[in-house]
Amino acid sequence: MTVAVMKTKAEQSFAEGFNEMRATLPGSAAVREAREGAARRFEELGLPHRRIEEWKYTDLRSAVKEALPARSGDKLAMTIADVIVAIGPLAQIDAHRIVFVNGAHRPDLSTPGSLAGLEVESLASTLEDAQATEFALSGFAGQDSNAVLALNTAYMSDGAIVRVHAEAELEKPLLLVNIRAGAQPCFAAVRNVLEVGAKASARIVEAFVSLPGAAGDGQINTATQINVGDEARLTHVKIAADDGSGVTHLANWFARLGKACEYRGFQLTQGVNLARNQIQVAFDGEDAKLDLSGVFLGRGTDHVDTTLVVDHAVPSCESRELFKGVLDGHSRGIFQGKIIVQAVAQKTDGKQMSQALLLSPDAEFDSKPELEIFADDVVCGHGATCAELDKDLMFYCQSRGIPTDVARVLLIESFIGEAVALVEDEAINEALMGFARDWLSK
Repeated sequence: MTVAVMKTKAEQSFAEGFNEMRATLPGSAAVREAREGAARRFEELGLPHRRIEEWKYTDLRSAVKEALPARSGDKLAMTIADVIVAIGPLAQIDAHRIVFVNGAHRPDLSTPGSLAGLEVESLASTLEDAQATEFALSGFAGQDSNAVLALNTAYMSDGAIVRVHAEAELEKPLLLVNIRAGAQPCFAAVRNVLEVGAKASARIVEAFVSLPGAAGDGQINTATQINVGDEARLTHVKIAADDGSGVTHLANWFARLGKACEYRGFQLTQGVNLARNQIQVAFDGEDAKLDLSGVFLGRGTDHVDTTLVVDHAVPSCESRELFKGVLDGHSRGIFQGKIIVQAVAQKTDGKQMSQALLLSPDAEFDSKPELEIFADDVVCGHGATCAELDKDLMFYCQSRGIPTDVARVLLIESFIGEAVALVEDEAINEALMGFARDWLSK
């Protein structure tokens, strides 16, 4: 007997919204075909729910009550001063800046995208080109069960295609700024493709922020494909910091690492009511190094889920993962981390740690570390801790005249600072701590 599953209001609205705007979305015939296929796939899958193992802690089917309309930000009146306000601590970084508003590229608010050793193009402007289309879609193959990615493929409106030329060394970081603005709640689907050529070096920051006065509700679906060439170095940071009371942030990262490259990834999530950060990293070349870290800060009823899979498919690679969370009120943090070591991946060195600091008896942290090892000459391990602020350390601070509130902030900054320090870029590091301090001050 076949049991029909009733579609939720949000699932129906996403399907209806796509049907209404499909003719206005950018892209060639191949892109339209990909969109149609993704929309059909989303209708088959529906929003993920707790009966799916990797979604058992984050039931989107229950949490997402409605689908907000997609509203382009290409005609919203904004100035460079507004951008400076929206990005907060990032404004102190001397960087190239590419700005998107509600999912639409704003060249009037951006710095030039083509510099020595660097090419940046708007995804929307390239989707009519067959080669660019293949470039933007190929890295997401094999994700047929990923309903969030299917929704992104169907709706993707814009994003950045970034190419760092082989052997280039970018002197300044590149900021990809995505701003949520306007009084009307909206849905935005953004897709970025980052390609760092062999022996190149770059620092790229993705920022998802809101302009003061933006609607309290918002939905962001973002997907980023990362290709790191042989012997290249990439520092890649993502910041999701919002002040909206009902913001949903769904993100996918897919990274492929070449031979002897070094990839440092970091994610900061704060002020988002519902966040799901999915990260998948595959080693394609030997002797590559991965350092993946992050900080999530939750209060009220915030729900922050970090789920990652690191696939060691070749020998002699190293991976490190460290994620730290601070949870207050009735907030909930989730960390699901899986390390896979294939049979051919001898000499793998992989370590993973997740830690949470609970500031309230009503806060919750769920951790599910996993190791799947099919090789026999490896060094792998994982761990997880969860605790409240150390009372002895609090007493130590107070006994030296430090007020209680100040002592709490100092201890929390010290706790998350271990993960932030792994970014190894002074300006970006300070900006990340600036976002954390803004959150702590509230």
